[in-house]
Amino acid sequence: MSKNNMAELRHLEIMDTTLRDGEQTSGVSFSAQEKLTIAQLLLTEVKVDRIEIASARVSEGEFQAVKRITDWAETNGFINKIEVLTFVDGDTSIKWMQKAGAKVMNLLTKGSLNHLTHQLKKTPEQHFSEIAAVVKQAAKKGITCNVYLEDWSNGMRHSKEYVFQYIDFLATQPVKRILLPDTLGVLIPSETSIYLKEIVERYPSLHFDFHGHNDYDLSVANALEAVKAGVKGLHLTINGMGERAGNTPLESVVAVLNDFQKDVKTGVNEKALYKVSKLVEAFSGFRISANKPIVGENVFTQTAGIHADGDKKKNLYYNDLMPERFGRKRKYALGKTSGKANIENNLAQLGIQLSDEDLKIVTQRIIELGDKKETVTQDDLPYIISDVLDSHTIGEKVLVEDYVLTHSKNMKPSTTVRVKFEDRILEENASGDGQYDAFMNALHKIYTKQKLPLAKLRDYVVRIPPGGKTDALCETIITWELNGREFTTTGLDSDQTVAAIKATQKMLNLI
Repeated sequence: MSKNNMAELRHLEIMDTTLRDGEQTSGVSFSAQEKLTIAQLLLTEVKVDRIEIASARVSEGEFQAVKRITDWAETNGFINKIEVLTFVDGDTSIKWMQKAGAKVMNLLTKGSLNHLTHQLKKTPEQHFSEIAAVVKQAAKKGITCNVYLEDWSNGMRHSKEYVFQYIDFLATQPVKRILLPDTLGVLIPSETSIYLKEIVERYPSLHFDFHGHNDYDLSVANALEAVKAGVKGLHLTINGMGERAGNTPLESVVAVLNDFQKDVKTGVNEKALYKVSKLVEAFSGFRISANKPIVGENVFTQTAGIHADGDKKKNLYYNDLMPERFGRKRKYALGKTSGKANIENNLAQLGIQLSDEDLKIVTQRIIELGDKKETVTQDDLPYIISDVLDSHTIGEKVLVEDYVLTHSKNMKPSTTVRVKFEDRILEENASGDGQYDAFMNALHKIYTKQKLPLAKLRDYVVRIPPGGKTDALCETIITWELNGREFTTTGLDSDQTVAAIKATQKMLNLI
């Protein structure tokens, strides 16, 4: 694209509302420090234009979180990018805003006659008068005012005259942006296009934002139609967090706009999306699905062997969603559908070369493991090779030779561990909060005395096959970190603690 064409691109404002609307996800509540950390990353690394961080008057904890963010934002030049949801309540929300140090309010008002009549039980004239008073007071206090038209989508469907009457009124007020939410997530893309084109064409000088919800899984499509219709801003959340089916996901919309909407640009840094997604997932406890576009664990993983083979032959199975765009790497899954090409790709990444005959044997072993529903990772490959080929080049230098696990009522679990380092045998015992914790404490003693590094445990997952009985195999998948690098090991046993110990032994050899 030429420089002249680049100059013609219109800037689309991205407002992230993970900390306000996203926090309405069932069971999610961020601490003040977590909110500050997310706010900082959204503005400095993801580089969204604005963030909506809270609702006024909710709680003392919410106030303290807002105050910490506004203090940081004021110091670092971001204060006009911080927004707070407020209410038509005279000057109560405004005073709260002033005390919290916020400078931009998003006033919640009624965008449908149905809400106005049955919830507020007021006439349009009464509502507009009260809104005018709040907007005037905000302007007097130096607070920028944006206005939400709650239930706007149903307003357009069932009371369009009211919506236009309301926007006619807002056009006379010192309002910076008019925010149009599909509050109940009821719009389909064709409606989104028709309604927003009508509004943008009727009021070309006003700034409109679109705020979508994902109840019919149409939020990304609706966001794209909103941009095509000419809105100047979108409201999005990390991982699509939000109540019910969630809000429009930031990561998906940014990718779609960058690839399919060539007349607009955003300031969002794609490479930061995955990192922030994982942080929000960790802080919220809201796990995203492995196949979630852009940020899901599996979305850049090829499973079928034919796809891996095609990738080696002129990238036949690639599309524009290259993992490197989002700070990620393509992976090749190992399992019963892997095929020779998948395994070759993984071996190449490890710097391992096998003869054709050896490769066939390893491939067959991985297929057998896949048939048992065992997860096979790239880090398991050296062990599989060693196992099936009886190779001396990739041997086990560290062996958990023996251990005793004890667990008694009203007493702390304890463990005695004996570890063999090639020609040395070391033994330690320790207690812990559980049998595996006691095992790790004993291991830590051994490694500390030997002045050897030990990887830190970052995640621990246990899987049991559906319908499994008490003697079913447990698959323990542990994520470790050493020197800034994360890696995963697995263990399989009918005893959960033993499975974890097997995964740990793999870690000891990998490091």
